[in-house]
Amino acid sequence: MADLGIRYATALFDISQESGLLDDYLMQATLVRDNIAEDSVQRILTHPRITSNEKFAFLQKAFGDTVHQDLLGFMRLVISKNREAFLLPALNKLIDMIKTHKRQTTARVVSAVPLSDAQATKLTALLSQKLNKQVDVVVLVDPSVIAGISIQADGYFLDRTVRTMLKDMKENIKGE
Repeated sequence: MADLGIRYATALFDISQESGLLDDYLMQATLVRDNIAEDSVQRILTHPRITSNEKFAFLQKAFGDTVHQDLLGFMRLVISKNREAFLLPALNKLIDMIKTHKRQTTARVVSAVPLSDAQATKLTALLSQKLNKQVDVVVLVDPSVIAGISIQADGYFLDRTVRTMLKDMKENIKGE
């Protein structure tokens, strides 16, 4: 049952590839995923007293004019089988599959202060070159890192924040 989300995503990926609509499916799957991930939407989709027809009508109203009929059909199928818990994982997997196929990835960057446009552009170019992919950089500002930067992309993790350096220093001092 755990691979059900992967099977749904694979079927959608195959359909999007056959129809030549990879870019459209990527954009639309991301839109749906980002919106249904909201707590209020999840409460509706997982509420036991809301019928499958009502849940689908809700999604139809929200996305009917903006997403491909195959994506709507997927959502209808998942809801009709009471498998709402597989919606987000399947959409995430579909997005990953399309990005992998298109040699794209997203890098999560944490910094104590916002990056300037020039810094973000330079970092995007550097990561694209290193990973040999088109990289979208998502910058999260976290003042608790004090200074420096951490980068997570495609299974790689680099942490050069002052917070981590201080933590490592503290552990080394305790160990002696």
